[in-house]
Amino acid sequence: MEYDPYDMAYVGRIIEIKGDEAKVDFNGIIRGVKISLVNAKVGDYVLVHAGYAIKVLNPNEIEEDLKDKIKSLLSD
Repeated sequence: MEYDPYDMAYVGRIIEIKGDEAKVDFNGIIRGVKISLVNAKVGDYVLVHAGYAIKVLNPNEIEEDLKDKIKSLLSD
C-alpha cells in the first residue's frame, strides 16, 4: 500500500467532554473533537481524523506499539 500523507490520524487524550464534543490534548495542544462516532470518556486516548474521534485506544496497546517501534528502530 502506498503512503498517503493526507490520510493521517493523531492520538490524543480526552480532558473534557460536553455533549458530543470533547477537548482533546495532543501533547500540549488542545483541540475540539467530535466524539459522536465512539463511546469515549474523560481520560481515554482516541485516534482522531478530520476532527472526529474514530477509535478509542487501549493505553497498554499504545505503550506496546511504541516499544515495538523503538526496538525496530534500534535494530536497524
